[in-house]
Amino acid sequence: MSDPQPATVPPTFAAPPEQGSVREVFLAFLRLGVTSFGGPVAHLGYFREDLVRRRRWLSEESYANLVALCQFLPGPASSQVGMAIGLMRAGPAGMAAAWLAFTLPSALIMLGFAYGLMQADAAGIGGGWLAGLKVAAAAIVADAVLGMAKNLCPDRPRRSLALLAAALAALMPGAFAQILIIAGGALAGLAVIRLDPAPVAEPAVRHLPGRVASLVAFALFAVLLAGLPLLAQASADAGIALFDTLYRAGALVFGGGHVVLPLIEAELVRPGGLTQQVFLAGYGVAQAVPGPLFSFAAYVGAMMPTAPNGALGGAIALVGAFLPSALLVYAALRFWTRLAADRRVRDAMAGVNAAVVGLLGAAFWDPVVTSSLTSGRAFALALLAYLALVLWRVPAWAVVAGAALGGAVLL
Repeated sequence: MSDPQPATVPPTFAAPPEQGSVREVFLAFLRLGVTSFGGPVAHLGYFREDLVRRRRWLSEESYANLVALCQFLPGPASSQVGMAIGLMRAGPAGMAAAWLAFTLPSALIMLGFAYGLMQADAAGIGGGWLAGLKVAAAAIVADAVLGMAKNLCPDRPRRSLALLAAALAALMPGAFAQILIIAGGALAGLAVIRLDPAPVAEPAVRHLPGRVASLVAFALFAVLLAGLPLLAQASADAGIALFDTLYRAGALVFGGGHVVLPLIEAELVRPGGLTQQVFLAGYGVAQAVPGPLFSFAAYVGAMMPTAPNGALGGAIALVGAFLPSALLVYAALRFWTRLAADRRVRDAMAGVNAAVVGLLGAAFWDPVVTSSLTSGRAFALALLAYLALVLWRVPAWAVVAGAALGGAVLL
């Protein structure tokens, strides 16, 4: 899919001073993957400090525009920024190296937790500490819902849209209903939201994909999004079905990694599939590891009750979750200025973002609250975890560890 050629950059932007190597990109992002705690906003801060200020791989202005692009697209923004910088530095192979290195540490931790949980379940160990992890997930999702509502629903039309989306998601559970709600959010955005126009500059990249390569990447994204469900149904293959589920989740996540919770839960948490307890315990642990929250996909794939599961299932789910982001970043770089400056596109995306706030709010109630806050002690522990996270600014990994310990003692 490579079609590298020198970028045509605006006069206010400077292309990267030199081309780097794939090895250089891999080692830089591996270090970031091991040390980047704190979620996507913190990740972007780590990237800026290491890649912009220390290594000088790109200018502050170019970095700011890459961040804007990746926040505009569906998918995990920090991982997409990393992919874009890898592409900028060392072409398509650098893009793959940046993703792999940044994701690998957290994915291995999540796989390790999955295997540890399997062993604990086989030995009859569990109970309280798992309940504590579910409580931690409740506190973290509550913080995510409120934070996203503040940022993405600042006015009456978007707040109304978010509440309507939450009500519809509660009345019509399921993955197909969530897709309809997201599409409805885009249409509502076109109808009722009017954002002020904002000029957008094109990010300067040395390896700007060619027009044909960009269109091929977008076409592949669309074909997989539409075709994988049909292929999964026709083949009845569990591996294809798992890949399809995670691909659609990765393609439809607007507003942050937390939104992956309702999308995956709607498809995989069911009788004969993942249990609520296993799902939420892994989601709680995902908050405590460095790197992208989407590494939760490795845990989900590993914990599937039927093959492919284990390491193979984790790899299938992980690639499925991140592939849409890679295709969209590759496709959008060339067309970024035109895409983001279009008022109709921006209004539609504002509607989508409001709708996903509603989806996450509905998921906070069911399954998070209904399955984790089942007693007064669990509710008290959740309040303490929320206070620690929001008011006392305790790191998420410490909140998760404390909730697990508290659950072992109290629940």
